[in-house]
Amino acid sequence: MGIVLKEISKSYDGRAVLKNLNLEINQGEFHVLLGPSGGGKTTTLSVMAGLTEQDSGSVSIGGLDVSNLSPGERKIGFVFQDHALFPHLTVFDNVAYGLRVRRIKGHEMIRKVEYYLSKVSIAKEKSKFPHQLSGGQKQRAALARALVIEPEILLMDEPMSSLDAMTKESVRDELKSIQQEIGVTTVYVTHDQNEAILLGDRVSVLNNGRVEQIESPSELFHHPKTEFVARFVGIKNILKVSPIRINNHEATVQINNDGLEHPVSIRVKKYPVFEKRKSIDLCIHPERIMLKREDEASDSNLNQIRGKIVKRTNNGNGFMAIVDIGGMTLHTAISSDFKVHENVWVCFAPDAPHPLCGKKCREPEQQRKCFVTTQVDRLKTEGC
Repeated sequence: MGIVLKEISKSYDGRAVLKNLNLEINQGEFHVLLGPSGGGKTTTLSVMAGLTEQDSGSVSIGGLDVSNLSPGERKIGFVFQDHALFPHLTVFDNVAYGLRVRRIKGHEMIRKVEYYLSKVSIAKEKSKFPHQLSGGQKQRAALARALVIEPEILLMDEPMSSLDAMTKESVRDELKSIQQEIGVTTVYVTHDQNEAILLGDRVSVLNNGRVEQIESPSELFHHPKTEFVARFVGIKNILKVSPIRINNHEATVQINNDGLEHPVSIRVKKYPVFEKRKSIDLCIHPERIMLKREDEASDSNLNQIRGKIVKRTNNGNGFMAIVDIGGMTLHTAISSDFKVHENVWVCFAPDAPHPLCGKKCREPEQQRKCFVTTQVDRLKTEGC
């Protein structure tokens, strides 16, 4: 079943946590609520579940207004951040608890419990108590307990925040596989952008009690619409520019970031927003920027800005550099042979910068020339 939140507001002690929040979640999708601590993610989830009563607005599930229904009447499974397992019950009895409350007993109860314990790969631990389990096993038990009642909606509040990286990867893969198999509508809260990208069919970024952007993971990462979203998904290159000249296909803009010692002009793809605003923010992914040495031949098809490497790091997937271009810095992926303090040309194509215009792109991502090309996935697309 789908979920619709309409004009939801919620305050605690006079502090607004949700501000006229609107959100629509499609039936059967894995929807991720992404954002910083205090952004309203957990409160949104709690309002969906009926654990928190909104001050105003409505909650609909499957087209039915459930705003006045109790959590038990909403047919929702909830996986909490701290697992919330009963310490005095075995894994089997923890998972069976919801069935017993619903008066499902005997062979049917045993069948369901054992089926979902097997699904989450902890059937061998069914006689253990929570204190005898690892963090990953506790998380699997909590997931089985939520699934065994076969809810129409599954809500998960940062369920993997306490797991180590290897366990998190394993549980994440199992969770996605199970969700795809049973098709339950799932809403998953996290502050981890990698989790959001790997799990979500769509991702909603929450900021200060409002939905800042809703997109598919690739769309969100490659085409953020605001500076907040861009920075939250890890894009640190934000250019504040003003148009100088606009022709049929390109525009010349001037970079005006604070701290820049002198204005820098670059060529960029022509976007409709340039004809409507005197200033606009552009973002550039590090993978779209390349470095050339001072003595390398210039390429007239690229923007080129003089700079100096001030820092070089290895993030495990490759080398990154921070380049000073005269009072401001740009982040770029580099090969290992570039050195700190080396003078370089910072180069990027006119279609590398993308506008943070706050509006959805007009054309499908497959037709956009501005769709970001990464080192892993060398996409070739046209139009925007």
